[in-house]
Amino acid sequence: MKIKAILNRDGGTFRTTDMDRYTQEMERIFTQAGHQIEVSVISGKEIEAALERTSARDDLDAMIAGGGDGTISAAAALAWKNGMPLGVVPAGTMNLFARTLKLPLDIWRVLDVLADGHVMAADIGSANGRAFVHQFSMGLHARMVRYRESYSFASRLGKISASARAAFGVILNPPKFKIDFEVDGVRERRKVSALSVSNNHFGANSLMYADSVDGGHLGFYTAPPLTSAGVARLTFDILRGKFRESPLITQMSVTHVTLHFPEANHKINCVMDGELLPLRGDVDLRVHAGELKLLVGPQGIEPSP
Repeated sequence: MKIKAILNRDGGTFRTTDMDRYTQEMERIFTQAGHQIEVSVISGKEIEAALERTSARDDLDAMIAGGGDGTISAAAALAWKNGMPLGVVPAGTMNLFARTLKLPLDIWRVLDVLADGHVMAADIGSANGRAFVHQFSMGLHARMVRYRESYSFASRLGKISASARAAFGVILNPPKFKIDFEVDGVRERRKVSALSVSNNHFGANSLMYADSVDGGHLGFYTAPPLTSAGVARLTFDILRGKFRESPLITQMSVTHVTLHFPEANHKINCVMDGELLPLRGDVDLRVHAGELKLLVGPQGIEPSP
């Protein structure tokens, strides 16, 4: 295969990695596996433009993106748009999509796995046409991200500390809002504190990522209006990996759902693959089954600890 790798040097693990040495190792491993590979190390400010150029090339068999979840989400959206197979080097804090793909979370070990891998057909979600590989969420999660981004932090530990402060703030002040949702021609109204739509159902894990990415569905989850005690209880269930089993969660499996907000007279936020975004009007959520082509490792490869 002819492959182009785009690595975000400002993304997580790569910040403290000897990128010259890493590039040489990547070239060696892929060449020995019979591939032809180009590797570019790009700054965070330039990464999306580089991914867009690469995904549009017609002389490549695949591209590889290396960085955190934001980089990987952007790469997947462009790969889906242009029909380009995508490989993932997880260099971020959470690496949620890499966990779903059961890739090693070690940036050195994953090279051998990808070099010996194959291309599979995977699912990708969209909200009003904007792609997401992990989840779309509103309510508790969006408020927590908004609180976290109001704090200053410049390191992984700083981000973890800011997230803890934000979670505590949400427990003290949980949101409540009305939604109308339509599935298969049936409309229902609910008042909720949280709503989440995942690309395939979340697995039994505390980080809330899917166990697979080829089931052809979206997980649709809502939580009713919660008190501070209710939010604390739900948080405990999430930390135990029992989110889907929580009595506070109602879940459905869908392929298409439309959301309407009957009392939206002020700004509403959502989170898509970790990015806080404003909402304007109704939201149309769909799964695009098998439309994302992914370079993944042999079956049986498990993530690194």
